[in-house]
Amino acid sequence: MKSNRQVKILELIRENEIETQEELSEYLKQEGFKVTQATVSRDIRALKLTKVALKGGRQKYAVLPEETEDMAAKYVRVLKDGFVSMDMAQNILVVKTVSGMAMAVAAALDAMQCREIVGSIAGDDTIMCVVRTAEDTMILMERLYKMLESV
Repeated sequence: MKSNRQVKILELIRENEIETQEELSEYLKQEGFKVTQATVSRDIRALKLTKVALKGGRQKYAVLPEETEDMAAKYVRVLKDGFVSMDMAQNILVVKTVSGMAMAVAAALDAMQCREIVGSIAGDDTIMCVVRTAEDTMILMERLYKMLESV
């Protein structure tokens, strides 16, 4: 659950200008996570989030611009924790996950910024990734299998 929550936090701060822990807690509750301020505070520390300045003197949470190897390892861990199988249909990669993990795994794939993926849609246990070409789909599958073996 922790990895799902942390992936959701990364998604939320990328999509919203979240200024406070309380605001982040509210977003998480709207997404179905039961969190306390202490939990959110620990997640912020674990994810090494920082605040960046906005216009008008406001601030928002953000991931440090340079991704550390530690964060990359977390994305791979989320991928491994949720992964069941994958298959391709031309330039579409279908990833099967543990029930309830598709959104977290899709967010991890998005965070990995795989150049081959044009976009993805996640349900409960299935992710559909549109890939640039059928050849890129095979390359992506090979790279993902290597990631899954490395952790």
